Amino acid sequence: MKVLRNFTAGVAALAMGATMSAQADTWDMPTPYPDKTFHTENIIEFAKDVETATNGALTIKVHSAGSLFKHPEIKNAVRSGQVPVGEFFLSLLSNEHEAFGADSLPFLATNYDDAERLWAAQKPVITKLLDKQGLMPLYSVPWPPQGLYTNKEINSVADLKGLKFRAYNATLEKFAQLTGAAPTQVEVPDIPQAYTTGRVEAMITSPSTGANSKAWDFVSHYTHIQAWVPKNIVVINKSAWRKLDEATQAAVLDAAQKAEQRGWAMSKAETDAQIQVMQDNGVTIVNPPSEQLVQDLKAVGAEMLKDWKTAAGSEGEEILSAYGN
Repeated sequence: MKVLRNFTAGVAALAMGATMSAQADTWDMPTPYPDKTFHTENIIEFAKDVETATNGALTIKVHSAGSLFKHPEIKNAVRSGQVPVGEFFLSLLSNEHEAFGADSLPFLATNYDDAERLWAAQKPVITKLLDKQGLMPLYSVPWPPQGLYTNKEINSVADLKGLKFRAYNATLEKFAQLTGAAPTQVEVPDIPQAYTTGRVEAMITSPSTGANSKAWDFVSHYTHIQAWVPKNIVVINKSAWRKLDEATQAAVLDAAQKAEQRGWAMSKAETDAQIQVMQDNGVTIVNPPSEQLVQDLKAVGAEMLKDWKTAAGSEGEEILSAYGN
């Protein structure tokens, strides 16, 4: 009888293991940025948290640096179900609706406290817009405040006139046009080559991107204008989400909440650290920027906000009202 009981227990354990194996799932997750970028490091931790919390029932395989899908393709890859989850720069979608680009408006939110308030105001609107496309936001993490990279000192907006300007979304294209610069689309992995070949002569991006791209190889000046605090967002396909059992859904949401909190803390730590890295490698750090430049940029920002309000409609009004602007 004892042998029979042991045999029966063994069969049950094997059956349970087979069932767990059959239920185990692996999700491919495309991201646009290299492994050393803090956003990617945070996502790798998110994937580990999910795997641990689900006892391996759900594994997320991170494909960084646009290796699975290029940055502009990631959202639609998730929407179409080619992958269940992915990360992208939120304001890339501003050509779909202006509400997606609220965090890239110059001088609307220029520090982390304001950026957090803006995300709280923006999230309900973003959630509704994504829901219409069968998507659901999991979490969002900001980049450090955006600075200006050039090969000369910039003391006013007039100094930007005619420069080939990297624009990674519709908002920056408009910003470049209003400052007299010439916008050109360049993704993060291509920045060094774009400078080397003359496709780009100036850009506004985070200290993280500057340091990770080794900006000292192709620019001489970094001006800490703190123009805006844009965000990346991680979204999930709702059909894939509904296939998860309640326990797994709860584990994913818990890991997402931890990732958002951890990511914001990582972003804050990045700013001074990466500016120091650039300075240590020979980039001239201009901080604070000239009063004339700040005044000029705020005037550009005010004009862009006025146009944005018109284009964003009721969704824009909802965001600004909740934000207190």
